[in-house]
Parts: sequence; structure tokens; C-alpha cells
Amino acid sequence: MTVDAVMDIARQALYLIIKVSLPVLLVSLCVGLAVSIFQTVTSIQEQTLTFVPKIICVFLSLILFGNWMMTSLVEFMMTLWTNFGMYAGS
Repeated sequence: MTVDAVMDIARQALYLIIKVSLPVLLVSLCVGLAVSIFQTVTSIQEQTLTFVPKIICVFLSLILFGNWMMTSLVEFMMTLWTNFGMYAGS
């Protein structure tokens, strides 16, 4: 197995990690921003107020995007296992 092949697999894995985690992180970012704006406007400075909406929205986004995320990860792993003989040098 060459260095280029290892780098290509690592590049694909990092791209997949970013692609799969992006929807959940964007939901968390948007909810956190909305709660922060709400806190600023209403002058409520409760630190724990941001956690409950974020957790609920992250769980909902995992339910919504979970199937796609798992399918993407399984496809990547199947590609790795299918090409295992090529990687091992057989």
C-alpha cells in the first residue's frame, strides 16, 4: 500500500466526517444563536437556558438525519472492506 493510497483514504474519511457532522453542528449553531439573541433581547442571563433547546434540537436532527448519516458511514466502510485485498497487496 502506497503513501498516496493511505492519504486518499484519510482524505475521504475526513471529508465524510465533515459531511456527516455538518447538519447536526449547523442545527446546534442556529439554535444557540437564536437562544443567545432571545437572551440578549429579554435580558435573561440564565446559563442553563441554552442547553435544553440545543439538546432537543440536536436529538431531533439526529432522528431526522440519522438514517442518511449511517448510510454514508456504511457505504464508506463497505468500500474499504471491498478494496481490502487491494490495500493488503493481494
